[in-house]
Amino acid sequence: MSVLEVRNLHVTYGSGNRAVPAVRGVDLSLAGGQKLGVAGESGCGKSTLALALLRLLPASARLTGEIMLDGEDVLTMKWGRLRAVRWAGASIVFQGAMHSLNAVHRVGDQIAEPIMLHRKSAPAEAKRRVGELLQHVGLPAARADAYPHELSGGQRQRVMIAMALACDPQLIVADEPTTALDVMIQAQILRLIEQLVAEKDISLLMISHDLGVLADTCDRLAVMYAGRVVEEGPARAVYGRAEHPYGRALAAAFPRIGDPASRRAPRGLPGDPPDPSALPSGCTFHPRCTLALDSCSEQDQELVTAGEGRRAACVLVGAGTAGRGPARAGAGTEKQL
Repeated sequence: MSVLEVRNLHVTYGSGNRAVPAVRGVDLSLAGGQKLGVAGESGCGKSTLALALLRLLPASARLTGEIMLDGEDVLTMKWGRLRAVRWAGASIVFQGAMHSLNAVHRVGDQIAEPIMLHRKSAPAEAKRRVGELLQHVGLPAARADAYPHELSGGQRQRVMIAMALACDPQLIVADEPTTALDVMIQAQILRLIEQLVAEKDISLLMISHDLGVLADTCDRLAVMYAGRVVEEGPARAVYGRAEHPYGRALAAAFPRIGDPASRRAPRGLPGDPPDPSALPSGCTFHPRCTLALDSCSEQDQELVTAGEGRRAACVLVGAGTAGRGPARAGAGTEKQL
């Protein structure tokens, strides 16, 4: 059974007299105990998607579609029900722990707050639970008395994970949880998240720009570009051999440790994602795509089957040639990403 079903989700921000689309027709499914990664550059709609799952977006955002969390549509929930679902049904680990934690409250009090609110626990019971949670994420229970500024970046992120686990949710959304951390601490936090999700049989939706991190952590991977999912499939398969040119470009941008070819010839992707208020016609990736056909500037592509358990939104996938080099004779300007 699916813990999370996102169906035709659109998120549009009001900007003056213009409507700016940030998420455009996203469909995702996440089963119980499954780990789904969402990848893409900054500005592709990943964080907007994450915040939309629990209606944490500003009032200027307009949402349509369905977000089914354990069979209930988050978008139609009344405020009281939504408040009950947050923390207890699903929780979020934000990317900036220092900005998410209250600087003038001890971290133990901040973890205890949702426990007392949702579990109706007495202060003494909540304090005991806080100590258990901190030890579970590798921190001494005594650190509950610390203020956020007294903790290192990795310790603050562990506090955020402890807080996310406080009410035993079915789903954790991790929005770039290791962005501000050094490489060694990143690895520790990722191992911790993976271990806790496995132990508690929690579903995980993790957001990152790094396909390698998601491939190592998640079961499935969805690649977003300009507010849409352009590829989805098993994480290792998408990372190792993406069918969409954008997925291949993202994977190539991160050299593989121990692979001399990628280390000596790193490849990037010139340019930036399009401004959501001025999206190009046709396939939104075509201005940056070295495999683009003439028709790509005129017709957008829907997700189509691209192998067992895989989908991709590229005209070359429909032709059976995506990921295999130039698709047409005489396309002298095309080259493999």
